[in-house]
Amino acid sequence: MKTLTKLLAATALAGAATAATAEKWDMPMAYAASNFHSEVGANFAKCVTDGTGGDLEIVTHPSGSLFSGNEIKRAVQTGQANIGERLLSAHQNENPLYGVDSIPFLVSSFDEHEKLWEIAGPKVGEVLHEDNLHYLYSVPWPPQGFYFRDPVQSVADMKGVKFRSYSTATARLAELTGMLPVQIEAAEISQAFATGVADSMISSGATGYDRKVWEHLGYFYEVDAWLPRNAVFVNLDAWNGLSDETKAVMNDCAAKAKAEGLQRSKDYTQFTLDGLKEGGMTVERASDTLVEELKVIGATMTDEWLAEAGEAGKAIVDAYKAGN
Repeated sequence: MKTLTKLLAATALAGAATAATAEKWDMPMAYAASNFHSEVGANFAKCVTDGTGGDLEIVTHPSGSLFSGNEIKRAVQTGQANIGERLLSAHQNENPLYGVDSIPFLVSSFDEHEKLWEIAGPKVGEVLHEDNLHYLYSVPWPPQGFYFRDPVQSVADMKGVKFRSYSTATARLAELTGMLPVQIEAAEISQAFATGVADSMISSGATGYDRKVWEHLGYFYEVDAWLPRNAVFVNLDAWNGLSDETKAVMNDCAAKAKAEGLQRSKDYTQFTLDGLKEGGMTVERASDTLVEELKVIGATMTDEWLAEAGEAGKAIVDAYKAGN
């Protein structure tokens, strides 16, 4: 009996020690659980949880259910959440380098974008570090196109259209095309279109497919304007508090998530465009007139971005162009 008592006591102590050392991190995410970014994030969270034997459990909260999209970065910076995912270009107003992936027509394909990110990624990581964040990985969206309620053949057709804005770049694009920008987070898209708060947006086929925008909009025009990235980052203090073993697991899982996310984004591109068509939308390349007009606007936005980003931005763009 004494032996059994000792065994039970030892087991209880071991359980208490495990409970004391185990951590649970909530991971806010802005997009629907069915979105490929959210699914990749969920796989990453499971990878970390399994890889640490449950010592660090990461629980994802998609669709802005824990913090809305525009709150996520600040929440992780201040330690309200230890880890999160956010569209970095939405914070270009804080630092121009966050918008390096949204320079219109600088890159228009996955291969071009990955070359740009090889150069820009480490610089963006340094900016995140200054904001008390440790960069883990990021995944590009498919190329961006325009959604409209009615047909559009030129910039003149855009004037006065209510346009969903989510970043400095998209707000400026609206201004230069004569559209009316309305700040709308991803989780609010369906309601915004249903109620007429917005009649258009620039986004990937993935966003429109996930939100079933064919219920309210009629046209998607492929222009391949840019490929923005969703980044996953950790509160720097929380990161520094992890053991080397846990950091190694997280880095390994992050590398897997980056590779999985890139492939999922590529695969999802045509799938979602086909889905928009099946939903009843007209999906086609933008007219030559519209593309040429947009490229002129893109050149203006590029010059403005370079002026704001200074030498750091110029170095990234010059290095990218030199390699192509």
